[in-house]
Amino acid sequence: MTHRILLRAGHVLSMDPAVGDLPKGDVLIEDGKIAAVDREIDADAEVLDMAGRIVIPGFVDTHRHTWEASIRNVAPDATLDDYFVDILDTFAPLYTPEDVYAANLAGALECLNAGITTLVDWSHINNTPEHPDAAIRALTETGIRAQYAYGSANTSLADYWFESKIAIPGDDVRRVRTEYFASDDGLLTLALATRGPGFCVNDVVTSEWALARELDIPITVHVAMGRLAGRFGMVKQLHDLGLLGPDTTYVHCCYFSEEEWRLVADSGGTVSIAPQVETQMGHGWPPVMKAIEHGLRPSLSIDVVTTVPGDMFTQIRAAFGAERARVNAASWQADVPVPDTMLTARQMLDIATCNGAHVAGLEDRTGSLTPGKRADVVAIDATALNVTPVHDAAAAVALSADVSNVETVLVDGVVRKRDGRLTADVARARRLVEESRDRLLAAKEARA
Repeated sequence: MTHRILLRAGHVLSMDPAVGDLPKGDVLIEDGKIAAVDREIDADAEVLDMAGRIVIPGFVDTHRHTWEASIRNVAPDATLDDYFVDILDTFAPLYTPEDVYAANLAGALECLNAGITTLVDWSHINNTPEHPDAAIRALTETGIRAQYAYGSANTSLADYWFESKIAIPGDDVRRVRTEYFASDDGLLTLALATRGPGFCVNDVVTSEWALARELDIPITVHVAMGRLAGRFGMVKQLHDLGLLGPDTTYVHCCYFSEEEWRLVADSGGTVSIAPQVETQMGHGWPPVMKAIEHGLRPSLSIDVVTTVPGDMFTQIRAAFGAERARVNAASWQADVPVPDTMLTARQMLDIATCNGAHVAGLEDRTGSLTPGKRADVVAIDATALNVTPVHDAAAAVALSADVSNVETVLVDGVVRKRDGRLTADVARARRLVEESRDRLLAAKEARA
């Protein structure tokens, strides 16, 4: 029997030019799929009243180390260099599968609570085969749409991040592919989270790229950030190794040369930018406009909650503010008017939704309220004092709303947040992640 949900009388921002915006419109969902978006729809369905709400596609976070939810804010003042020592060489080796499960459970629910319906979980905490099992189990239980990016272990900074000779274990990635991702049509899909040149010797780099292509899964890699990796010329090295391709997402990209921008664009690669982390931790200026100027569609990501907030509103504003500040300063210095290409609030919402789906390889399923796509939908309370009165709905979401205004969240047509409250067992998730925090702090103390 067909299950229908009708979102009625909301201010619909479809983020699909063919559908447009509807200041008062309905969205009909049938068996998890968007069936129709129109001014008024008559259907036999469960009705959710969206009056006074702004209805948007769910946000897409294209790069988050979700396992770090257990150690939220332990490094509030860290630089990127500090992070390698304070997190990857201190906490990561202590993580048990139970810690990964707790963090991924709480972290994915945090995403849903904030209106992030799709997550790329960049999971470089696979210290044993039980670690990815735990991460995937937690993602599955939350009901989020996610790309699980299988990364390396992190038991030693020296072993895994300085000319590492240790490759991600291909046999275990194959096991995970067979056991959990036999089909690419589910809510969860698989990717490979690689360290890349500069961090690994060439034989490891080529073997990991070959593994991903053998399994027909996308690749995601950090590049061109901070004091060290900003000087590696990682994309140029990948080009010289013959490895560039449309299956690769490049994260950060703050110190690309013009040649590297062209190489990424010409190869069909995609870009994920984590603006709050990049400005705060010293990765470099978030290169949103640089990506756009080279014909790319940049997406946004959170990266690490050890140091920054875990919501997309923060990322939108960090990117918007940093990019406009950079352009304004350059225009002042040159004594010329600001260009017509200055980022707009509407663009930022598009980057956080449609572009994110594009970068995650899921644009055929999510990223816009388009009939035929899966129903990943968020409703923002526009009657709240920090949002009302609404003059420009896209600006209201991008520049005024926050997590407290995320009232309703659906993933694949299933309500995951209703009337401002998650439908999951939040108390259990909180208890598990707090127990994980205590266990990790005790283990750190015992190791000291």
